[in-house]
Amino acid sequence: MPQKTKHTPMMEQYFSIKKDYPDAFLFYRLGDFYEMFYEDAIQVSQLLELTLTARNKNADDPIPMCGIPHHAAQGYIDTLIDQGYKVAVCEQVEDPKTTKGMVKREVVQLVTPGTRLAVGETGARENNYLTAVLYIEEQGVYSFSYADLSTGEIKVAILSSVDSLINECESLATKEIVIGSELGEEVTHKLEQHGILLSPHNMLPTDKQEYSSLTLKLESTELIAGATLLISYLQVTQKRRLDHLQKAMSYQPEHFLKMDYYSKYNLELAQSIRTKEKKGTLLWLLDETNTAMGARLLKQWLDRPLVEKDLIVERQDRVESLLNAFFERMDLKERLKKVYDLERLAGRVAFGSVNGRDLIQLKTSLNQVPGIREVIEGINQGQWDSLLVDLVPAYSLVDLIDTAINEEAPLAITEGNVIKDGYNEQLDTYRDAMKNGKQWIAELEAKERQETGIKTLKIKFNRVFGYFIEITKSNIASLPEGRYERKQTLANAERYVTPELKEIETLILEAEEKSQELEYQLFLEVREEVKKEIDFLQKLAKSIASLDVLKSFADISESYHYVRPELVNDRSHLELVEGRHPVVEKVLGSQEYVPNSVMMPEDTSILLITGPNMSGKSTYMRQLALTVIMAQMGCFVPCEKATLPIFDQIFTRIGASDDLISGQSTFMVEMMEANQALRFATKNSLILFDELGRGTATYDGMALAQGIIEYIHEKVGAKTLFSTHYHEITVLEEVLTGLKNIHVGAVEENGKLVFLHKMMTGSADKSYGIHVAKLAGLPDELLVRSSEILAHLEGETPEMSLTEKESVAPVVSEATEQLSLFEDSQENPVLKELKEINLLEMTPMDALNCLFQLQKKL
Repeated sequence: MPQKTKHTPMMEQYFSIKKDYPDAFLFYRLGDFYEMFYEDAIQVSQLLELTLTARNKNADDPIPMCGIPHHAAQGYIDTLIDQGYKVAVCEQVEDPKTTKGMVKREVVQLVTPGTRLAVGETGARENNYLTAVLYIEEQGVYSFSYADLSTGEIKVAILSSVDSLINECESLATKEIVIGSELGEEVTHKLEQHGILLSPHNMLPTDKQEYSSLTLKLESTELIAGATLLISYLQVTQKRRLDHLQKAMSYQPEHFLKMDYYSKYNLELAQSIRTKEKKGTLLWLLDETNTAMGARLLKQWLDRPLVEKDLIVERQDRVESLLNAFFERMDLKERLKKVYDLERLAGRVAFGSVNGRDLIQLKTSLNQVPGIREVIEGINQGQWDSLLVDLVPAYSLVDLIDTAINEEAPLAITEGNVIKDGYNEQLDTYRDAMKNGKQWIAELEAKERQETGIKTLKIKFNRVFGYFIEITKSNIASLPEGRYERKQTLANAERYVTPELKEIETLILEAEEKSQELEYQLFLEVREEVKKEIDFLQKLAKSIASLDVLKSFADISESYHYVRPELVNDRSHLELVEGRHPVVEKVLGSQEYVPNSVMMPEDTSILLITGPNMSGKSTYMRQLALTVIMAQMGCFVPCEKATLPIFDQIFTRIGASDDLISGQSTFMVEMMEANQALRFATKNSLILFDELGRGTATYDGMALAQGIIEYIHEKVGAKTLFSTHYHEITVLEEVLTGLKNIHVGAVEENGKLVFLHKMMTGSADKSYGIHVAKLAGLPDELLVRSSEILAHLEGETPEMSLTEKESVAPVVSEATEQLSLFEDSQENPVLKELKEINLLEMTPMDALNCLFQLQKKL
């Protein structure tokens, strides 16, 4: 809170600015530092480990204060943004030298997690998306939009549910969501649970003309409303023209292969479950791109594989043409390595933050375009026509930068040496004066030494006193009377000036000052000329990015011997001959990996998979999903031959995990994910269920597993891989016509379990759980006892044939009954005693003893 004593004018100014940014740290510019006060200072000093000091230390309540050097501010800002905070950068907007009284200050930019421009190698290869959500009450839908400020991309969609909204936000890995006041408390709470910063905003764009031009291609007022909210927030936070923003484009999630964020997480598409890093993921495998633009586009294609056959085939044709042109592809690779990030360079031009080195990078990139186009034209047989439309050289832009900008331009654009000699006649004149002036100084120094006889006489310069003649105290007596005008006295020397030296100084300093001013203006003129070509540069960037990704697909396909899949529009046939898990194969090597086929002809919708733990069931299931995703991205796939339907959705339940934030157990998460598939899957979907039902009691789990299988078979019809340890339900193959049993082969050799990692027809004879426990190193005594217990249970529990029970009828039929656990044996007194036992009041040991006594009686 403000102190009790009277505020200075500066602090009054600080308060007036801070009140407009209550949810951000205010970096208030004072000279060469950014200062923070009160709560901002206390929090920032802790977050950045800065020394917390005080202003007006002798006041009744001193003002907490901390500060950072302005030249090092970016690193501190990045640290705060990474932790989910906002920073308002307040600058002096008047020259202190020419201003009387308080210098005017304004916030020139509000930096937020969603508007931060990516930095570093990792950031360059990733998008940083800001999203906006507006609830349209009349239709009961959400207008959803997102943008990457650094590239200018804007996309808008209409979403019908909170689940789809959260799924889009998770897929984009957004760190900030701009929300309208109509969104509602329940929805905002769900979004906050996912650790995303919510930024309420209700202001309209200040530049209506820019707003309307950016939303011209949107089809409805609902889409325009969402884009308006997003554009407005960008204008308010960035406080400058955003000429690089592209026209907002609408998209429909159903036009791409749908995968919720649970499925993407389970399949490890972009993040490893174990390490949370890119290594070990499908993205890691596929990323042989040579440009930052290509790397970002690859991630977008991975998030949204295609469902339209013609578009997939177009990509396949292009990959094949590159695959068949080895030398051209190697030439292309070398040229792409010299292409910098055109999208973000265009963004910096529009932002006004581009410097001389950025323009040299732009020139270097544009110089590669003629060669890249020549390579593609050389292999084009019609499949590249649409891409070549925007893959156009920019000779005039290259000539402008080449003529104007120094190859060794410094980072700063206000300190000279940015513009080349010969570009501007007046600038050359100033530079000649500066160069000659230094020669004049050297000649004057030599002349004064000769005439005074003082060999140690020197002419020096500093920013306070300008040029001066310095003579040591021991030589002052040798000076002719009245020759020099005294300027400054030092302990060991005197400093002087002469009319001639003043004249030379004026010429040199005026030339330096005017030279820097002129250079800066010339640079701005060049920047404005480049700015006119932003639209062209963005289209060129998209073409090169697409080419880079397709080249990456060709490289991967060649390196790992992938084949082109045949795509069919219906779900009648799925054939994957000797398929491989692409990531596991890369890690293990092709010599160690055991390939497996997936055969699901028209009459098969479900493969029921049995076999030991660790034998490869989950790998087999993931293998199919990753192959489908790669195929619908347009990439070739890891197998000997593939015929695949085009799927509309993929649902997975692989692995066990608790949702601790929502307070949900593993089994609850399992059932919720299963419910998503059962509710929303179509006959054109792919479902992968791994060990469903294991999170509850045995018979509960078995009943649920059978019920889910029957429901998918009778009601959904989706292609499904279902792995289980419930061997009892493998008899469903006898009554469900679309279900086939397969199992992972395993053999026992000298009491040891050997995994074959090969899928075979039919069901496994047992789970080999104790064998796996032995591999894990459990104590021998425990394993022996477990084997005895297993022998008792298997030997004494009556066999149950599901096909003989009425309950085997599909769970959707009218006569569904609970599974019968025993044959009708009312005459047997042991069974009567067993039925009367109250298991809930028995300890596990009591139950085991009771079972032993019953066994003896039998």
